[in-house]
Amino acid sequence: MANTLVYLLDGKIYINLTNKCTNDCIFCLRKDKDDVVGQTLWLDDENSTSQDVIEQLETFNITSEIIFCGYGEPMLKFEVLKEVAKYIKDKYPDTKIRVNTNGHANFVYKRNVVTECKGLIDEFSVSLNGAGKEEYNELSQPVFDEAYEEVKKFIKACADENISVTASVVEGYKGRHLDLETCEKIAKNLGAKFRVREWIQNGYS
Repeated sequence: MANTLVYLLDGKIYINLTNKCTNDCIFCLRKDKDDVVGQTLWLDDENSTSQDVIEQLETFNITSEIIFCGYGEPMLKFEVLKEVAKYIKDKYPDTKIRVNTNGHANFVYKRNVVTECKGLIDEFSVSLNGAGKEEYNELSQPVFDEAYEEVKKFIKACADENISVTASVVEGYKGRHLDLETCEKIAKNLGAKFRVREWIQNGYS
């Protein structure tokens, strides 16, 4: 089966760059389903280039917003992401670009990659997913210990670069409830907006 690098959800275009991730979130949709609204997002390989993405993108009617989000962490293919984002900005300058991320990129690349996103990315949605490190680690299952602090640093780095940033949390996983007031306070203190995402038990159908 051919890799699905570009797909539609709720009338918006999404880009699925990779299945790799530095988290293994217990509530992740991909634990329960192989698809999003019938579109299989498990990739045959991780070798897709920016040109592969662009070729699929051009088969769609370009919408007002394009989101980098799939069955993995899009910032793990940062160079491809930047190349595709530049293509979109050059050809479709009125199209907004958002990246949904776990906020680990600066740790992974050992530099502040947010500065390289100015003029390419209009908004980041960063998974805060907890009011503290212990809760974050339990829910997100990161592969490195200081992930929660890195998430907060990434959110602040976006705010410092005046890139719109929203800190999000998943609420209601199997009846579990977060301290939303504390999460929102953390987001605001970092210069971010705050969004609560209700857990979707059976994924998108």
